[in-house]
Amino acid sequence: MEATDKKCVYVLEDNANIADIIEFLLVEELYEVKVCKNANAFWKEMQAHTPDMIVLDVILPDANGLDICTKLKKDIRTHRIPVMMMSGNNHLNKVKSKCDADSYINKPFDLNDFMQRVDYYSHIA
Repeated sequence: MEATDKKCVYVLEDNANIADIIEFLLVEELYEVKVCKNANAFWKEMQAHTPDMIVLDVILPDANGLDICTKLKKDIRTHRIPVMMMSGNNHLNKVKSKCDADSYINKPFDLNDFMQRVDYYSHIA
């Protein structure tokens, strides 16, 4: 697979341990990965390049992941990018009612389940 054929996944996650695990998993599966620790860094990356998928934490130091998801889904330029919300509070029904993400996953998550979702959604973009 050539570098240009790689699917690109942006990960917006402020917990360094979780971000490192996700990045390692995705790189091992030959994805191009951009990890952003905060919303400011994420929006700068979004201006530079459009990813094939976004993995988005709900609780961030400088923003609410639900608001970011809503903004992405309402923007004509980004509404087709699949978004997977991650939540550590096990209130996924509340999360689902507040944003129109393509997938939702609780932390801690099963690594195989996570990769199956990324493989599916990153290839329908």
